[in-house]
Amino acid sequence: MCHYPPPPPNPNPTTTPSAFRNHLPSLTIPRFQTAKSQSPSEYAQHFLSTRTPPWLFALTQVWEELYREPFRGVTTDGVVREGVYGKVSTAAAAASQAAQNLLAQLSPSEKQTLLFPLTSPSWRAWSNPEPLLHPLGLRLEELPPSPRSAILTLMQSSLSAAGFAKARNAMRINAFLGELVGLERIMNEWSYNFLVFGTPPRLWEGGEGEGEGGEEEGKAWGWSLFGHHLCLSVFFKGGEIVISPTFTGAEPNLIDAGPFAGTEILRTEAEIAVKIMRSLTPEQRRNATVFKQMNDEAMMMSLTGDLRTDRWNRDDQRLLCGAFRDNRIVPYEGIPVGPNFNDAQKAMLLDLADEMLIYLPDQARKKRLREIERWFHETYWCWIGGWGDDDAFYFRVQSPVVVLEFDHHHGVFLTNEAPGRFHTHTVVRMPNGGDYGGVLRGGEKL
Repeated sequence: MCHYPPPPPNPNPTTTPSAFRNHLPSLTIPRFQTAKSQSPSEYAQHFLSTRTPPWLFALTQVWEELYREPFRGVTTDGVVREGVYGKVSTAAAAASQAAQNLLAQLSPSEKQTLLFPLTSPSWRAWSNPEPLLHPLGLRLEELPPSPRSAILTLMQSSLSAAGFAKARNAMRINAFLGELVGLERIMNEWSYNFLVFGTPPRLWEGGEGEGEGGEEEGKAWGWSLFGHHLCLSVFFKGGEIVISPTFTGAEPNLIDAGPFAGTEILRTEAEIAVKIMRSLTPEQRRNATVFKQMNDEAMMMSLTGDLRTDRWNRDDQRLLCGAFRDNRIVPYEGIPVGPNFNDAQKAMLLDLADEMLIYLPDQARKKRLREIERWFHETYWCWIGGWGDDDAFYFRVQSPVVVLEFDHHHGVFLTNEAPGRFHTHTVVRMPNGGDYGGVLRGGEKL
């Protein structure tokens, strides 16, 4: 039976760029009147003490149980497949130097707050909801401008140029949402926690017989940033990088006023996905579609109330691999890409993956795409919802080496009761133990 009453089917188009303004909430209700004067810590404490909303509190209790589990990785059947990943090379020296520059600006107590062991389970502490469930690391909004700028430089040195721009746009859209609902203290451009794992390697200068210089060989380290609608996990080892898992979301997807008007994210992914779906034959679309409606009666009737295993809840909605779902069993669904997609459709799928993996540096991303293509014979494409101009939808791309999820949500701060195209959540995972640098860790475990 259904644990929570599902929202109704979507009756209205929601693709007009500023359609979200038809769903702005009343700021006079107690939810906003109470929260507007609270600090992030007070807001989180109020959530925990009042257990409101109860559905989210119940979910966070399940998340805490999942967080305590040993890390294994997302699988299709509970068994981790070994040896599915190849190497992905990139230059990490600039990020290492940026990390050293950050550390040089911090006090001993700030360093102690920032730094975690490489094998710390705190890698897995990230979550998307705005209440700060795990107050770990340094909070960007609490830092002076100089170390905060140093963190941005470290992010910029680690990510591709387009990926860094996407991250910054997600942060700015979060601030825009805070302004829309009068909660600027809870949701702003700097409402994010930053953690560093391991010890960033020091660079050495090249000298006679030493080549051109480099960093301490083979040293592993990484960083994590998490907060509302943006969570990134970045792991370095020598000349290799892993950026997974990632969570990127937006409500709304577009800033339509103010100094950053025109800023938009997560539209390209949607456009490519719809183009793929429309290019399939009617039979292929039918076989790829797991449920016809976003809140399909058959999906809702399948719910048991077990928040560990149900495929829908009010926070993740249709996403299966979000926060704390590090060990989730996700069987393949939909249609296999290998025998069903032609060359043009496979090229579109790689374009989609390229956009969703945009945080990876360019060369690393190219190699990652080749690895994904290498597994097209065991890659599945599935869909929920419609593919018309106004339809909200969910899709998942899944293989032994990647999970890409995209879902249109109903309103959380906005009032739309049905999924709309202006509220989107996406997740990227490296299954079979690849998340959090697992593919590079060797015998080291979280």
